[in-house]
Amino acid sequence: MKIVVDAMGGDHAPGVVIDGSVRAVRELGVEIILVGPEDVVKHELARHGDAASLPISIVHASQVIEMDEHTMAVKEKKDASMNVGLKLVKQGQADAFMTAGNSAAGMAAALFGLGRIRGIERPAFCTIYPAAPNLCCILDMGANTDPKPEHLVQNGLMGAVYAERVLKIHNPRVGLVSNGEEPDKGSLLVRDAWKLLAASSLNFVGNLEGKDITRGKADVIVTDGFTGNVIVKLSEGLISFLVRFLVKTFTGGLLNKLALLLMLPGAILLLPGLLLMLPSAVALRKHVDWREYGAAPVLGVDGVVLIAHGRSDAKAIFGAIRATQVAVEGRVVEAIREGLTAQKQIPA
Repeated sequence: MKIVVDAMGGDHAPGVVIDGSVRAVRELGVEIILVGPEDVVKHELARHGDAASLPISIVHASQVIEMDEHTMAVKEKKDASMNVGLKLVKQGQADAFMTAGNSAAGMAAALFGLGRIRGIERPAFCTIYPAAPNLCCILDMGANTDPKPEHLVQNGLMGAVYAERVLKIHNPRVGLVSNGEEPDKGSLLVRDAWKLLAASSLNFVGNLEGKDITRGKADVIVTDGFTGNVIVKLSEGLISFLVRFLVKTFTGGLLNKLALLLMLPGAILLLPGLLLMLPSAVALRKHVDWREYGAAPVLGVDGVVLIAHGRSDAKAIFGAIRATQVAVEGRVVEAIREGLTAQKQIPA
């Protein structure tokens, strides 16, 4: 499998991008095509002594779309690493494309370079959400902030395909974000989308309130791009706040420090039990670590495209390439086409 990686995408590119790519080649058995200024990429690769023997190639791109640039830069910079990389996929020289660059630019480049799957009106960002007790996916996460009801139905279809093919969830449950569980709750968009989803062949479980998202009531969370983005960013902020709050609570102030000191003898006695709990703690940390999931697929474009977080480190880049590999193996694009035909949204 050949995966094109935008060597210049992300806040910490190209160093961490190349580090993650080298690890992916060694551990995942994929072939990586790094796209970017050849001299820059070669210099970074040289830090890895065995790079010359690895299945890693370089395709030169003289321009870079910076993190603060958007759609216009995609049009103006024809030789940008995003455009060059997606052209390789379009020409059949690679199976997929991954970037940690600007998400809006990545979406635009994917649309210009690959086009949409026939029958899909608006592609969507799909993100893995570590909801308890199981993983689920949310879409849209920001690509389409003002959709029509039929767009939300297509989000449900594409999310169900991704959940089944990538998350390995059989017959995934699809839920619609609303301000109440009843079918007549929500905006006009939500109420109209509810009717269409209920009439579809999807495993639609109805409306979901915000509290339901983390309770495992659905495997696919359908919403507009504005709401989806707020849900995900709010969740990230809450987790960060809770960690800081707990650290401050248990370590801040003289009395807390003294209490921790007095607890040390008891902690030593509890050490065997704590060691037994360690695997569970490690599993929990892995479950909520966004770097494990790496990237958000752009569902609806005619090719496998994933966009990683701009602040990705080498571990996140590795996770993004692994997610890209699974999406290719799961034939996500082909499955969306088949799903559209089954839904009779396009002629067979």
